[in-house]
Amino acid sequence: MKRTVVLLLVILLPCLCMFNGCSQKKVKIGLLMDNYEQDRWERDRDYFIQKAEELGAEVLVEVADGDAARQLEQAQKLLDEKADVLVIVPVDLNEAAKIIPLAHRYQNRVLSYDRLIKDCNLDFYISFDNVEVGALQAEYLTKICPVGNYAIIGGAKTDNNSFLLKIGQMNVLEPLIEKGDIGIVYDQFVDRWHEDNGYAHMKECLKKNPDIDAVLVANDGLATGVARALEEHGLLGKVHISGQDAELSACQRIIAGTQTMTVYKPIEAIAYKAAGIAVRLAEGDNFRDLHMSVNNGKKMVPALLLPSMVVNRETIKLTVVADGYLKENKIFE
Repeated sequence: MKRTVVLLLVILLPCLCMFNGCSQKKVKIGLLMDNYEQDRWERDRDYFIQKAEELGAEVLVEVADGDAARQLEQAQKLLDEKADVLVIVPVDLNEAAKIIPLAHRYQNRVLSYDRLIKDCNLDFYISFDNVEVGALQAEYLTKICPVGNYAIIGGAKTDNNSFLLKIGQMNVLEPLIEKGDIGIVYDQFVDRWHEDNGYAHMKECLKKNPDIDAVLVANDGLATGVARALEEHGLLGKVHISGQDAELSACQRIIAGTQTMTVYKPIEAIAYKAAGIAVRLAEGDNFRDLHMSVNNGKKMVPALLLPSMVVNRETIKLTVVADGYLKENKIFE
């Protein structure tokens, strides 16, 4: 009788473990952030951790503070701490490529979050359609200001998204430039996504070309610096400004009439989806149900690109407020 009971336990225990999760190893995700200089990145981190924990995973977070070499060291640290998968917001699109072979030596896979890592055997990429974002910026400004002098202050040279934004912007602008309706009097990328760089480039632009009608600015952090420079020259509210990320300060400027528009990229959506993908990567999923890929210069990387939307004075309540991204009383205070 005792022998029968023992045999039954041997047979049933693995089954019980399958249902109760005792045989499953808890997924450990290494999340490598660039920095928290923009309002959105702490939201990305918090939403990601929330969803990952709901899925039963543990998240280890490291922040490189804009230092690509430090990010590589942090990747090594997380791998040594037995992370099963790495999720990277790369500091530098090229330098971050060194992390991928390192992770693969540990039999780990890598998800590039929001910014594409170039020229490597990357496992997955999740972002928004950044060409579309650039097109949305340019389409909106050119409808309001179809004729005039434009400045373009692009994103960080170290971020592939900056070049994708520019492609989208130029797809809209080039026909108008050829017609002679729009002239580009200033066109520069910045070194870093930082307000002070937006300020410095706008000051340089105004020094050479004070007659400006619109500025295509890559994101809201840079737009804050652009607005500061325009205000010093008495041009704030007279020059159209684009942005991206729907930061609180940008939405407040839109209501005040000192920024024309921004592009809202639903952060909760990308963070939640990324957490789910990270868990699937750790479990060995090959994503045969997805049919999108992006060329990173080395391979066609399985990818998921999410849509974004224009935010202006008329749509703020219907977008960022309705989505719970920003509080109405904060925008209109």
